[in-house]
Amino acid sequence: MILGVDVGTHRIGIAAAHEETRFAHPVEVIAVDESDPIQRIAELVTEMEIATVVVGRPTSLSGDAGRAVATQSEFLAALRDAVEVDVVEYDERLTTVVADQGLRAAGTKRSAQKGLRDALAAQIMLQGYLDSTR
Repeated sequence: MILGVDVGTHRIGIAAAHEETRFAHPVEVIAVDESDPIQRIAELVTEMEIATVVVGRPTSLSGDAGRAVATQSEFLAALRDAVEVDVVEYDERLTTVVADQGLRAAGTKRSAQKGLRDALAAQIMLQGYLDSTR
């Protein structure tokens, strides 16, 4: 299994995909202020028998590193220390925008969008990674 992680300031979206089917699906959203995201991701790695963790890299539309890269580097270092599997980065630009558009198009109520958006963004990012590594 492969785990996708979309890191945000308040919430972290999680998605997963089986290595054979290569079809990403949302798993959960971790509220940063309610639990330790590194610990929860490490638990998921064990529970789901994850072989690789793909973390979205904040990249601007021009391809430059986004403003959140410094925070991202600390998160990546902590995650790599906490798990014994490969942790790789993948461009996450526009995943949240695409997730928002999909939720609006599906008629999802605004109050429900926040909880779904981050896991859906992780799914979109992970699917992009899977498609790029065929």
